[in-house]
Amino acid sequence: MTQPTLILASGSPRRQELIRTLGLPFTIDPADVDETMPEGTAPDVLVEELSLRKARAVAGRGGHERGGIVIGSDTVVVLDGRILGKPRDEADAFDMLKAIAGRTHQVYTGITCIDISGETVLTRHEVSDVTIKPLDDDRIRRYIATGEPADKAGAYAVQGIGALIVKRIEGDYFNVVGMSVRLLGEMLEEMGVRVL
Repeated sequence: MTQPTLILASGSPRRQELIRTLGLPFTIDPADVDETMPEGTAPDVLVEELSLRKARAVAGRGGHERGGIVIGSDTVVVLDGRILGKPRDEADAFDMLKAIAGRTHQVYTGITCIDISGETVLTRHEVSDVTIKPLDDDRIRRYIATGEPADKAGAYAVQGIGALIVKRIEGDYFNVVGMSVRLLGEMLEEMGVRVL
């Protein structure tokens, strides 16, 4: 049985590493889409819609082999119903880390799979609870000085040195990294791809 080529609509090194664990052939074709959403959009709706936009943008470009499957994904961090994106600068990263310190927040990741032939489109999401250890201002500043928070939703990376500030994860760890491998595998199997 010939496995279809997966096309990851993301330039994220974390998502590339996660998709590599499936052991299936894949290519990378990052999507550049408008990520504007109406104020107050629920996080599950937001990540599903943005993952769909990314997958559709790449699927609609052409140039990919027929039968390939495009995978779009989007992740947000949510604290008390407020979405925390990537920090604008170090001051914003400090404010985010100060807000999540000693508290539990949610990480939502949406995944969309589109068969290039256009016959099948699946969109789902996963949510995990993450509890951050209490942090004093000095520790927050030292973490920011590593540079790691700069391009991460919620201003931390659980798979990096940020693991030192995470107290507990309830749910899918890989969802917090950037994409639930289990959920992606289930979606691909639903599309007829033999994952394991």
